[in-house]
Amino acid sequence: MSFSYEYPHPAVTVDIAIFSVRNDTLKVLLIKRALEPFQGEWALPGGFVAMDESLEEAARRELEEETGVSGVYLEQLYTFGQPDRDPRERVITVAHYALIPSDRLELRAATDAEGVSWFGIDELPELAFDHAAILRVALQRLAAKLEYSTIAFQLMPEAFTLSELQHVYELIGRSPIDKRNFRKRVLALGLIEETGDEKREGAHRPAKLYRVIDRDRVDVIK
Repeated sequence: MSFSYEYPHPAVTVDIAIFSVRNDTLKVLLIKRALEPFQGEWALPGGFVAMDESLEEAARRELEEETGVSGVYLEQLYTFGQPDRDPRERVITVAHYALIPSDRLELRAATDAEGVSWFGIDELPELAFDHAAILRVALQRLAAKLEYSTIAFQLMPEAFTLSELQHVYELIGRSPIDKRNFRKRVLALGLIEETGDEKREGAHRPAKLYRVIDRDRVDVIK
């Protein structure tokens, strides 16, 4: 049985704010658009949702096409639907954000992009569409989740020091954290374990290296 509807059908897209920590800076992945509209301008990765895929499937597909990685933290963020947000037609986008450890990166531009690059969140170019607004909401969500979850663990590489983990928290929250209290709280969670190796940080004595025991749990633990 088929049906016809008199109501218009807006197009649906997904856009993804992809974050990572590189060179001691919180960065977001941007693509340079190869096609109109906004040809040659920077934008968040994303694309149209296919008729046979869910929103999450579309977001994960776009994530893998742009970064070459899969199986990383991805969360739906917000729906943006201003009538004039896309000059082509009525387009509603369901924004997501993803967190990628720095040791799991393999950038590659999709067919509709002429370039792809990481930008520090304080050194952003002008963005196409309403992507500046999407990115602001993503940064606000990320900072807010630091207060009630351990989501920052998703940005850590396979092995890291407690100082490196604290630095990531400070980058996202944009404020310093007391070292002793931070370490006490993090170790009490029971989510990380020592690797048995150490890393020398400057002139200080070697620091213990840790790893996340189960990354699937760290975004929900309070």
